[in-house]
Amino acid sequence: MSCFPDPILKLPKADIPLEGITAFLSQGENHQIIFMEFSNDVDLPEHSHAGQIGIVLGGRIDLTIGGVKNTFCKGDLYYIPEGTKHSGKIYAGYADITFFDQKDRYKAK
Repeated sequence: MSCFPDPILKLPKADIPLEGITAFLSQGENHQIIFMEFSNDVDLPEHSHAGQIGIVLGGRIDLTIGGVKNTFCKGDLYYIPEGTKHSGKIYAGYADITFFDQKDRYKAK
């Protein structure tokens, strides 16, 4: 069962190549907002892209942002500046709302 209400579940699913993710895409003119839930643990290899802000709704994510490791849980907010290398581990049960300062980070399925 999803933690998101019906209006979110009616959004297009986002095509994100991670195992065990269910994600919904809200497309803006110059940005995207992704509503994500994870049913599996996922390792995120180091990468970078446009700016990203995440609001954790549940579960846990370990992120190394610019060489600094932090753990974020329900109620936490994280910020990854544009071009900053980051990696991490997402644990099963994690859910968040993520803002990408990029209009084409992900496509709809």
